[in-house]
Amino acid sequence: MERGSGRGARKWAVELHDANNTSSSRDAPPDPIGFSRSTVDPEETTSGKQKKENEANWKKQKAWEVAQAPAKNLMMMGFMMWMAGSTVHLFSIGITFSALWQPVSALQSIGKVFEPFQDAKTSTLLPKLLFVALNFAAMGLGLWKLNTLGLLPTHASDWLSNLAPAQSVEFSGGGLPLLL
Repeated sequence: MERGSGRGARKWAVELHDANNTSSSRDAPPDPIGFSRSTVDPEETTSGKQKKENEANWKKQKAWEVAQAPAKNLMMMGFMMWMAGSTVHLFSIGITFSALWQPVSALQSIGKVFEPFQDAKTSTLLPKLLFVALNFAAMGLGLWKLNTLGLLPTHASDWLSNLAPAQSVEFSGGGLPLLL
């Protein structure tokens, strides 16, 4: 008696065993109900393309946020240097050298900073240029503070130790000679 016919058969029965299976398809489990094997690439669908575009936009946005981060640090460091005053003491020198060291170390690690945002669709050239420009501005702020503290040799008197002593052009003996 065939399944699905007769009085005691179930109304909704699914036969998972197919008698026409070949030996190669017997090794693999059967496909689930409602599944159709098609060769549609998920990246070629509109939702896949939109997902990739969203990811590229997100990476670009995050790269710009990372590039603008030194501006926040620039304002904070400028305020700290203003609060340190213009006298030479340990705190003001420490703040100034910290303001010089942070941009240098940030510029050394620029490749690592922007590495998560680089791919074929996202260009990080402009965010990197902004990052470099803001770090150079921070270094300029540190150099300005060194100059206001008088620690940069910017005047001729700062280089006097490197100059040879001046040769005298005249000789004066002072007044009339004494005759005895």
